[in-house]
Amino acid sequence: VQLQASGGGLVQAGGSLRLSCAASGRTISSYATGWFRQAPGKEREFVAVISRSGGNAYFADSVKGRFTISRDNAKNTVYLQMNSLKSEDTAVYHCAAKDTSNRARYYYRRDEYDYWGQGTLVTVSS
Repeated sequence: VQLQASGGGLVQAGGSLRLSCAASGRTISSYATGWFRQAPGKEREFVAVISRSGGNAYFADSVKGRFTISRDNAKNTVYLQMNSLKSEDTAVYHCAAKDTSNRARYYYRRDEYDYWGQGTLVTVSS
């Protein structure tokens, strides 16, 4: 599967953005799908994940209550809705897919993921 992340840009603090992760080559419903981010000089960190079924999601503490994740299997796309953005959310955001037969499970470790897309840059100005 190939993953294409998009939707990044420049936004003021308190604003919103929606990132998209579009899959090609295979249906995205075959994968648990996560988002990670990497700020300059920092390691890539987990942000959010949604299970294959879409029924389970998990978020990093730093984004809980502000970000949501959803999937549209008909469009073969997973979305990350980011609200109440803060300057510390500035980073390159990457989507990743985990090949799993478990439709309910989610994964939050980088080394558990099988496929990665290129990143999309989110810049939040204060």
